[in-house]
Amino acid sequence: GLDPVSSVEVPIATSLAEKTVGLISVVYPQLIGSGVVERILELEKEFGPLEMAVSLRIAEEIAREKFCKFKDLLQAIEAGIRVGFAYTTLGVVSSPIEGFTSLKLGKTRKGEDYFVCYFSGPIRSAGTTAGCVVLMIIDYLRETFGFAKFDPDEDEVRRYVTENYDYHERV
Repeated sequence: GLDPVSSVEVPIATSLAEKTVGLISVVYPQLIGSGVVERILELEKEFGPLEMAVSLRIAEEIAREKFCKFKDLLQAIEAGIRVGFAYTTLGVVSSPIEGFTSLKLGKTRKGEDYFVCYFSGPIRSAGTTAGCVVLMIIDYLRETFGFAKFDPDEDEVRRYVTENYDYHERV
């Protein structure tokens, strides 16, 4: 009787699909009751539980706004990434919400749009495998929706090589 409410506010999840949607619905509440849970369960029957194909397919279908609408295409793609990532992490870590922080667009030297992905410290809770899988999901959606690849200039390439060399030799 000391709590502000007399019932538990956290919905009970009975499957990985429900955990996944429950986690990401904190950011995108329109996912609740949209059919994503049922679709993940169908995909698990088709491909098998915890298969990468489930993460990729559900991410693409959400990005295509098959289940609900988003502000724009970029937000739909970001929601798809988060759901695919949450599925990969078993819906139990903060990485899909606080580790993958945002998706924006940059311009190539030719003026084409490419994805600029932002990550922060909580990405570490995903583990190395899932941390790499989210990059695969992002690149899959980049290619599926026709966005350009990042095209670094000579200075950016040199900086990358120098930083990796310095890290390898000094650390």
